[in-house]
Amino acid sequence: MSAICSEIIRYWSGRAETYSLGNQQELRGDKTGEWLESLTGAFPYCTNKKKMKILDIGTGPGFFPILLASDGYLPDAADCTPEMLRRARENAGGYAEQIRFHQMYAGELHFPDGYFDAVINRNLTWNLEDPEEVYREWCRVLKPGGRLVIFDANWYRYLYDEDSLAGYEADRKRVAEEAISDYNIGENFDRMERIARDLPLSPIDRPEWDEQALLRAGFRKVTIDRDVWKKVWTREEKINYASTPMFRIVAEK
Repeated sequence: MSAICSEIIRYWSGRAETYSLGNQQELRGDKTGEWLESLTGAFPYCTNKKKMKILDIGTGPGFFPILLASDGYLPDAADCTPEMLRRARENAGGYAEQIRFHQMYAGELHFPDGYFDAVINRNLTWNLEDPEEVYREWCRVLKPGGRLVIFDANWYRYLYDEDSLAGYEADRKRVAEEAISDYNIGENFDRMERIARDLPLSPIDRPEWDEQALLRAGFRKVTIDRDVWKKVWTREEKINYASTPMFRIVAEK
């Protein structure tokens, strides 16, 4: 394991408690239906939810698998951070029996070729040390016709791009004017910025890069939704991240 990967695991281990509280709030919020629709609407057609094999990579405190379990699916959830997995099991409550939890790195999945109908993740890909290698691994574990569903954003591009920095600073000003919580100020935030400076996707304008990388990784079709944030984000998220809209990528094997 590389030094930067070890540092990422240590960082997210330290963030597990507060990140879990955020997930709990989301699960009690009024956007769960929109999230579920935006997620399952990208899945391949299936008549039996219980037979559909779904893997959530970088599950964190379990937001996606809990949503899916509540809708009748039996998902797998993987994370490289033991403390995140512990929080995910705890947050799942009565749904935990419907979810299979695994500790593993996103680029080294302990599953056979062509095993899953869908591989999903949220706010993970920007953390990847070697995204092209990981994309190939995700393609490997998908069945032919299976779908990869990614939700992400250009979270730290402001560290490299002047226009992005200006947008980021405008967001901080608007947050203060609206007197709402600033999601970019808090626990070990400076530490995450230092890590992000060394990650390959931070300076890249996405998701255009991802489209080409996924095609090189073996996917045959890639579809991008740049407006998904309008549907799934709360008003507070839209103000906090106005200059960094979330996109959805759906890649079909």
